[in-house]
Amino acid sequence: MPRLTKAEAKKRIQKLIDQIEVLASVKRGSPEFTRWHRDTRVALENIFSEIPERVEEFTAITFYLRTATTSTTEPVLQGAYIRGLRRAEAILQSMVGEIEEYWLDGSTETTSSTNGQPSQPTVTNETFLIHGRDSGTRETVARFLESLGIEAIILQEQPDEGQTIIQKFERYAEANFALALFTPDDVGGLENDAPKPRSRQNVIFEFGYFIGKYGRARVRALVKGDIEIPSDYSGVLYIQFDDSERWKMDLIRELKSAGFDIDANRAFD
Repeated sequence: MPRLTKAEAKKRIQKLIDQIEVLASVKRGSPEFTRWHRDTRVALENIFSEIPERVEEFTAITFYLRTATTSTTEPVLQGAYIRGLRRAEAILQSMVGEIEEYWLDGSTETTSSTNGQPSQPTVTNETFLIHGRDSGTRETVARFLESLGIEAIILQEQPDEGQTIIQKFERYAEANFALALFTPDDVGGLENDAPKPRSRQNVIFEFGYFIGKYGRARVRALVKGDIEIPSDYSGVLYIQFDDSERWKMDLIRELKSAGFDIDANRAFD
């Protein structure tokens, strides 16, 4: 297929954006939405044929509630659908801006806009929760985030859909913030030293991944007990998790700093 011009590419994406208001007025799972979703994916595959990451940004958007149960009400499910549409709208509008700013007239060639800097996440109400085997701490933190109106993305709760672990991780690693729970689930140390409590290796890996992806400003560590902290992270302040309410206030402060609109009173009602 011939490459689209700058004007044609912007026009096609804008046409898809213009349909979102109509989709927001119909019930989730409608045939209109199914067609729009497919049309958008196909359009992006052709417009950004040399940048597959743009298609992945769109297909990673969820239009359903990841933690729905049999008692979840229809208004809550519809709300998740609407949030998905708004996120799609923001991403598509960003793509129009990218085309306008970086495409050369008459072609789909682009110039790099990142200059080696960490990519910026799409602003959402989601936080990716990095955790080990301490399910009690994980649930306590997840429920607290939900009390603030923030959806906690827990990888093991997401559908596998035939993906490898790293594929699944990359797909759901699109949030506005990442919170790592450093809990004493493992032990280790230098060859001749006594073993010390430390976090699981997956926590260390994912923690480093998000720092590289978002930068330190959008990643925080919540530390439980006296455990080993990664040496490259030494000297950086973290939140101490204990039985007091202090960690909650510290976390609220960090979330606000990262751009979340939070009413702290909701968490202590």
